[in-house]
Amino acid sequence: MPNASEHVKLHKLTKTYPSAQGPLLAISDISFSVPQGQFVSIIGPSGCGKSTLLATVCGLTDPTNGAVSIAGRGPKEARRSQEIGIVFQDPSLLPWRSVRGNLHLPIEMADKSDRRHEEPRELLELVGLSSFAHHYPHELSGGMLQRVALARALVLNPSLLLMDEPFGALDELRRSSLRYELLRIWSKRQKTVLFITHSLSEAVTLSDRVIILSHHPGRLLADLEIVLPRPRNVEMEHSSPFIEEVVRIRNIMKEESP
Repeated sequence: MPNASEHVKLHKLTKTYPSAQGPLLAISDISFSVPQGQFVSIIGPSGCGKSTLLATVCGLTDPTNGAVSIAGRGPKEARRSQEIGIVFQDPSLLPWRSVRGNLHLPIEMADKSDRRHEEPRELLELVGLSSFAHHYPHELSGGMLQRVALARALVLNPSLLLMDEPFGALDELRRSSLRYELLRIWSKRQKTVLFITHSLSEAVTLSDRVIILSHHPGRLLADLEIVLPRPRNVEMEHSSPFIEEVVRIRNIMKEESP
């Protein structure tokens, strides 16, 4: 029986890719676990293997060494069982389908015996887009597209949500607004979240913990608990405890800089 405190578990995770110059080590010997319902951000310098780590967790690529388990299952089995929802920086919505049609797509592709999916209408209400159900992607702003992508990732009711810089292409104003939208949605659904970001303030705002990866090849540099009360708000970002958390992370990353 899987340990309830280890909804997601990475054990000595290592990934090497072939290259013309020989094996390329992307991530090395990474171990940590995430309990059910926790929000964990993963940060680190560009090229340190953050996206490789996420791809391995969701079973899009196999580890060279080590293992990943999700509620006691391997990543591919967990994905087949619809335990994983994914949101990328590019929403990748089908342009010929309406917002509602894009949300229905995972349901149409899923095992018809599985009746646990959420109602698209309720999810659109959750992300604040009820009045845009019949609009098409080209009619929406960047922030709205990402909210549709989030709703689509939730439609099969996964226990784990993987997010790879979902707000990275947005301007700072939209990005700030959406991170609090995400917190509101997370507080209602309480999914386990692994969230990749380059923004230290974003990581602190969102997270229960922050995983810091080293320069390439990515190693586990630090696993920090964010000791800030919830619910969180914009005003908190000007507080001394918030600034101290950001500085703490920045200093760890600065010490490791080559």
